[in-house]
Amino acid sequence: MSANKDLKDWLPISKKEVELRGWDELDVIIFSGDAYVDHPSFANAVIGRVLESAGYKVAIIPQPNWRDDLRDFKKLGKPRLFFGVSAGNMDSMVNHYTAAKRKRSDDAYTPDERVDMRPYYPSLVYTKILRNLFPDTPIILGGIEASLRRLTHYDYWQDKLLPGMPFMSDADIVLYGLGERSVLDIASLLDRGASLENIKQLPQIAYTVSVKEFEAKDNDIALNSHEDCLADKLCYAKNFRQIEEQSNSLNPHRLTQAVANQVIVVNPPYPLPSTEEVDRYYALPYTRLPHPRYQGKRIRAYEMIRHSINMHRGCFGGCAFCTISAHQGKFIVSRSQESIVKEAEKVTQMPDFKGYISDLGGPSANMYQMKGKNLSVCQQCLRPSCLHPKICPNLNADHTPLLEVYKKVDALPGVKKSFIGSGIRYDILTHHFKDEQLNSAAKRYTEELIKNHVSGRLKIAPEHTSPKVLQQIRKPSFDHFYTFKREFDRINNEGGLRQQLIPYFISSHPGCTEEDMADLALISKSLNFQLEQVQDFTPTPMTVATVIYYSGYHPYTLEKIHTAHTKEEKEAQRQYFFWYQPEKRAGIIKSLKRIGRSDLIDKLFGSTSKPTPNKKRRRHR
Repeated sequence: MSANKDLKDWLPISKKEVELRGWDELDVIIFSGDAYVDHPSFANAVIGRVLESAGYKVAIIPQPNWRDDLRDFKKLGKPRLFFGVSAGNMDSMVNHYTAAKRKRSDDAYTPDERVDMRPYYPSLVYTKILRNLFPDTPIILGGIEASLRRLTHYDYWQDKLLPGMPFMSDADIVLYGLGERSVLDIASLLDRGASLENIKQLPQIAYTVSVKEFEAKDNDIALNSHEDCLADKLCYAKNFRQIEEQSNSLNPHRLTQAVANQVIVVNPPYPLPSTEEVDRYYALPYTRLPHPRYQGKRIRAYEMIRHSINMHRGCFGGCAFCTISAHQGKFIVSRSQESIVKEAEKVTQMPDFKGYISDLGGPSANMYQMKGKNLSVCQQCLRPSCLHPKICPNLNADHTPLLEVYKKVDALPGVKKSFIGSGIRYDILTHHFKDEQLNSAAKRYTEELIKNHVSGRLKIAPEHTSPKVLQQIRKPSFDHFYTFKREFDRINNEGGLRQQLIPYFISSHPGCTEEDMADLALISKSLNFQLEQVQDFTPTPMTVATVIYYSGYHPYTLEKIHTAHTKEEKEAQRQYFFWYQPEKRAGIIKSLKRIGRSDLIDKLFGSTSKPTPNKKRRRHR
């Protein structure tokens, strides 16, 4: 523990710490699948601090033991208002398994990366234990695992459709999306003696009601039932379009879905929060440190972000395999420049700060303060992406506010450099806008980014080279990558910089074939790349790509789409990333012959030229 920190600077996680505060009763107890790191990048800390700021007495039980006598669930007793439950910052199954369904050997959100500190599906395990122990106490379930599983969803690890979390879990209410406003309203209502039925009128929650008691509303969107989805995959695919469109709408409807003798009701979300509201969440008294319980232990997820600053919420990219918009929304909500600078000042005061801010970013680093020029156009829009298939002409993609933030942060005493560790959407930088001011700002941003904010390696995500695969991914033409790379190389050459451009690529995405991967290998060879940032597609709940993977249909066109499913099919695609490795050559040649593309063998292996080896160890996403 730092010499100037007191145990009471953190939210309590033990009975001793509750007693240190002089409390004899807690209002809310939060159970989390993650370790407790008191930092605004960790959801359990944010929710706890938000409730504390409203005057509630809050404790967190991080990673409770679910396999013993359940003492962790009993030790703080029964809260006055409710139990909060979250699986953590990640879906637990993504946390436990790789895309190939191999058990992971580490857990970034656990001290010393132990893999035995959280169960599969903590959303289910924790709520069941609490319901058995405290049958009359309200249980509020949130977090990304519950949020993205709020309706019928495909579970890759069980290889089947599962019903929504309000039906599966023992929670009374499921929160979806970012939950600060939800927990404040729920706590306020319960504090005033409101019933759970009153709470079910709040926005941005999901719950179940019996078929007999369910009352439809005029503007409801009734989805195909869970049972219909089980019987017909096309029903599941059709549901998703409705779900995604309503998730990305400024005027969303209530969604309902029957399952067994129940109906899951998903109330529309809250209106977008204001900048002032989000600023308040980031101004709370976080220590920005792991709880002292973990002293001497390493929490890798914390190490990655401890000197980073998140500048906005939401992402309008709409990538087919990404869950950001389903959880945070499509519309950008930015912090004020003053709020960001104040947090940067706090970072500079951390004892281990050496002058380098690791990331001034967000879900996509260069979307800060971007929004529609005419909000009335956005009010009518149901597009899942403002960038695909073409950049929306109503998008104000001005990079000037972002440049201003960089300038103010870099001017702070103690800051030697601020880096951009989050991914950037380079297609916003290479696109030619009708407004020359936008083009000028994009050019200035590109120069500033590459000259002053790259920590040796700039990571960007073209994801693929094939036009038809990129169409399925909802990514721009690979021509944009060529354009950006030319600018990157020019700026590096003129500045005498020796920086690398590191592209991310994906295999086995719906619509991708071995022939597409062969073309990707040829292009990576021509660009002198030995790829290192690569991944196999992992079907996670509530994405377009996952719906296609399971159902075989694109939910918008209802067109049938091929997807690799078997281990052999996936490896046949994945091997092309590593065409330069001698041990992969025989398998690739066999693949090319099988698909009738023997003409590519010489093009891929005939040249004696070899890419420059990358000295860093290859990493897989």
